Amino acid sequence: MKPIQVLAVTGGKGGVGKTNVSVNLSLALAAAGKRVILMDADLGLANVDIQLGLKADKTLAQVLNGECMLRDILLTAPGGVKVIPAASGVQSLTQLGPRAHAGLIQAFSDLDDQLDVLVIDTAAGISESVVSFVRAAQEVMVVVCDEPSSITDSYALVKLLNRDYGLTHFRVLANMTRSPEEGRNLFQKFVKVAERFLDVTLQYAGDIPWDESVRKSAQRQRAAIEAYPASKCAIAYRQLAEHVCQWPVSRQASGRLEFFVERLLQSEAAHLETVPNAG
Repeated sequence: MKPIQVLAVTGGKGGVGKTNVSVNLSLALAAAGKRVILMDADLGLANVDIQLGLKADKTLAQVLNGECMLRDILLTAPGGVKVIPAASGVQSLTQLGPRAHAGLIQAFSDLDDQLDVLVIDTAAGISESVVSFVRAAQEVMVVVCDEPSSITDSYALVKLLNRDYGLTHFRVLANMTRSPEEGRNLFQKFVKVAERFLDVTLQYAGDIPWDESVRKSAQRQRAAIEAYPASKCAIAYRQLAEHVCQWPVSRQASGRLEFFVERLLQSEAAHLETVPNAG
């Protein structure tokens, strides 16, 4: 069975453009010939469908209730990207019983033959759902921008994932940069702190320049790469997609989608055990 790339897009704080990155990268990957599913994993503040001008009639909540199949809730975005809308009614996967766990694994394994890349747009911060989705993914891309709080919060996220859960490899994307040099400097600043105190390897994923067309496209509820294909950020997203296509993909069992879901549920259970007075 063909391996699937699972990429979690995350960031220590809100306002760094994480969802914009997830949406535009997904469309760029689709344009590069990949079959892409974009999962809105922000269980509290779903906004992927809004950014793309899509209307979700059903979400993961209905799938977990057994009301429909996962493929029934998929929305189609420009470029053929499929979107899994967030289940705003499900605050935590830890609340699911064994039957729902099995149903979730089955639901995702049904999609195995439909995609090459699963992009997960996580919530901001370091909540248990963020930790679970990030731990289950093969690749973790941390989005940072040139603000002290972005660096601080991203470091806190990487520290938590490294010290408590053993994650050692992260890719860092500099967003809303004024120049390529600013992006590089931002990455070096992050590396200097993280690699000094943590046992991690950070790789630079590149930078996305600050671009007025991002704001304009958001107002139109469209992705910048689709609304303004010649813009600076659209060009950068296409370059990022080329890089992502070259990242190695696991050909082991862990490269299959149901293993992603099993890891997701295992990490939820492990996280629950570490929380005092949980359950």
